[in-house]
Amino acid sequence: RATRSVRRILFGNTFYIFNYEWKKSCFKFREPFSDLSYGLEAERVSAGVTGVTDHCTHLKTATFTRTVDNLVQAGQKEQEHALAAALTHILWTAGEDTSATVTLVTSERCFTPHLDYKLDNFTERLQLFGFDNKEEAQKFIYEHIQCFKEEGSHGVILFLYSLVFSRTIDRLKEDLDSTTTHLLHFGLGNFVCRQALLNLLLTGRASPNVFNGTAPCDERGRPLEKPLHGVLARSDVGYLHWSREQQDHGKLPAVGSMLKTPRLPIWLCSINGTFSVLFSPNRSLLSDWKMEHLFHLYFYNGQPGQETTAQLTIDTHSHHWEEDSKDGVEDLEKRFPSLEMTIRTKWAGAAISWNGTVPFY
Repeated sequence: RATRSVRRILFGNTFYIFNYEWKKSCFKFREPFSDLSYGLEAERVSAGVTGVTDHCTHLKTATFTRTVDNLVQAGQKEQEHALAAALTHILWTAGEDTSATVTLVTSERCFTPHLDYKLDNFTERLQLFGFDNKEEAQKFIYEHIQCFKEEGSHGVILFLYSLVFSRTIDRLKEDLDSTTTHLLHFGLGNFVCRQALLNLLLTGRASPNVFNGTAPCDERGRPLEKPLHGVLARSDVGYLHWSREQQDHGKLPAVGSMLKTPRLPIWLCSINGTFSVLFSPNRSLLSDWKMEHLFHLYFYNGQPGQETTAQLTIDTHSHHWEEDSKDGVEDLEKRFPSLEMTIRTKWAGAAISWNGTVPFY
């Protein structure tokens, strides 16, 4: 029964199962002791897999930003400890800082499926391990870290199930609203993350919208029978969103300050349907407004083609962006890299230098 409920909260029914692209996805780091050893690989499989994986890159990166020296040159043990800490943090937050549930796969089937249930030879073998102590949960995940990072481990799916059970089905139903009844959307031949799942990863609550608080009315100002659910509190990691297509159609969602201004200067970026990471080792960036005049952001997209972390310089006072162009806003949006437009959703009008790197996003 619990597994059927999980299928419904993930897919909206009990017949869908994860496809090959999801099943082969696990948490793989870049080469140890390399310039990108702090990062997880984001295979070009689907926006859903990339979103889940890159978010964990974010939280893992947060463990390294405590000291700049540890940002790179991480060894395998450091990588594994960081991944265990990141996964634990996300699950513990979803469990409202009181509990976490970790799912692993056993060799035997743990329940008898019903007639309306499609077997996948994986979900039926899940075993749940509950924790009411965060340190014990992290120790357990670290001891079983291969279950999340080995080829063929179904690592991303295992983590996703752990996330659902940590949050619980009842809480997830309360988190969602009339716009969203389940966490994954089937499109273009694959399952991708809905905003509710991204917000669950970011905030511990599966709110379907990116605005602050709740909305009693729809976009036309008409009262709703039940309010729409947005983000209620700041999280450790933030979120920025940009889509040229949505902008062209006037449908770009306005991300609220709860997500734009996280506790740590780390942002999951959704850019034209793909996911990447922006971060700063300077933890005072979001607590001292003077730091936002001129500062650096680092960018990592998880793709094999990126060999070094891109360093961008953000200048919010020179306003070169507006002064150097006589074009209209629409022409600017078509001419400038999408990453720059994403950054400007938080720092409007900022001039952005790639410091010699050829813009690639």
